[in-house]
Amino acid sequence: MGLNKKIFTVLLSIILWLPLNSYSQIKDSSFVSPSGVKEIKEQLKKLPKKNIWWTINGMDMAWNNKNLHQILTTVNVYRSGPVSVLDYNLANNINTTEVNTPVGLMNFQTFIDHDKSTVMGVVIAHKGKIIFEHYPRMEEHEKPIYWSVSKVLPATLLRIYEERKQLDVSKPIDFYLKELKDTSYAGIRIRNILDMASGLDCSDNYETFESCYYLYSMSIGDGFRTEDAEDTPYDFVKNTKIERNAPQGEIFSYSGVDTFVLAWLVEELSGMPYQDALSKEIWNKIGAESDASFIAPRYGIPISHGGFLANMRDMIRFGLLFTPSYKTVSEEKIISDDHIDLILTKGNPKLMQNLYQKIPSANMPDDLRHNIYQWDAVYENGDFFKGGWAGQGLLINPTRDIVAVWTGYKRDSEHDAREMRMIVREVLNTVYSVNPE
Repeated sequence: MGLNKKIFTVLLSIILWLPLNSYSQIKDSSFVSPSGVKEIKEQLKKLPKKNIWWTINGMDMAWNNKNLHQILTTVNVYRSGPVSVLDYNLANNINTTEVNTPVGLMNFQTFIDHDKSTVMGVVIAHKGKIIFEHYPRMEEHEKPIYWSVSKVLPATLLRIYEERKQLDVSKPIDFYLKELKDTSYAGIRIRNILDMASGLDCSDNYETFESCYYLYSMSIGDGFRTEDAEDTPYDFVKNTKIERNAPQGEIFSYSGVDTFVLAWLVEELSGMPYQDALSKEIWNKIGAESDASFIAPRYGIPISHGGFLANMRDMIRFGLLFTPSYKTVSEEKIISDDHIDLILTKGNPKLMQNLYQKIPSANMPDDLRHNIYQWDAVYENGDFFKGGWAGQGLLINPTRDIVAVWTGYKRDSEHDAREMRMIVREVLNTVYSVNPE
């Protein structure tokens, strides 16, 4: 009995000690909670009742953009194995480089911190090392949304399948997706869908609930639903008669519907949900710090055209796959030299030329080559770029071995939030123009 009493006393002491010690560890931890309990409740109450969540602008959008896991259903993109180490080589000349901004000439970091800036976070890597990292309006561990940067993910998977001879992008989409035989997509070559040149008139237009694109958004849960909306995006593509605005392959017409069809094709070729194919082929292999996810508000169908959520350093890891420093994150060369050469040299310049001819007030940048495989722009200096609607971006330059990622929000409904593309390119062109080493 004496021994049992001693054991009981020891166990009781441990039980009483653990909560106090745990509290002490939490209190002393460097972890910073990005939102208080009261703040979360207040922000969730601000969500619109008669419209979709992303119609809110300003700091409320900033909060939403990094807290979608608390607002909507998500599906996981899984990591695996040891975390790949990203070393630091912080280059002070990045943050002190003067750049042209909407509020005048100023240092790069000064602009990011400026009260007129809507940048939430920026990470830049050179030769596999982080040379700049700053989070003026978020915590580094948060997983913000990247909006349309998400579009390059299914295109990347399809190129991987293409190189394995599982896919021929010269074939029409209905060769693989038999359900599209009698739809508006029938006969459209996969390459033209990859290049946003399907010839279908369903470009991103959120102006009315009746537009083709908004009807698609309703079906996938990314638009405010009305009673007559299609039940799923698969139903939308199969049942909706989409008018043509040009022969396929002739004009650039930006549409998230095209991206959804590409993700559907990934599912057909892989035999698994789109997010699991991304886990298997990429996220499992890059030593990611954390699982990523897609918002999937309706039936768990991922919003492949714009719903990707991930840690910013993990987005750097993804970008590094396209650079000579890929071994920083993966022993396997997931992105081949042929894949990179395709992006840099195999685009159709006519698509961008035709686009800018349709916009009388716009001039095509002198150094813009083409778009390709869901990448928005490939430039003469070897930059290729994908942007997101509310101030997000992924910029890669394999020649210079550079990856830059940023995220942000819209100040108001008139703010296009796209200035960071020009600003980041100006910084990097300045710093690495003379000596890329």
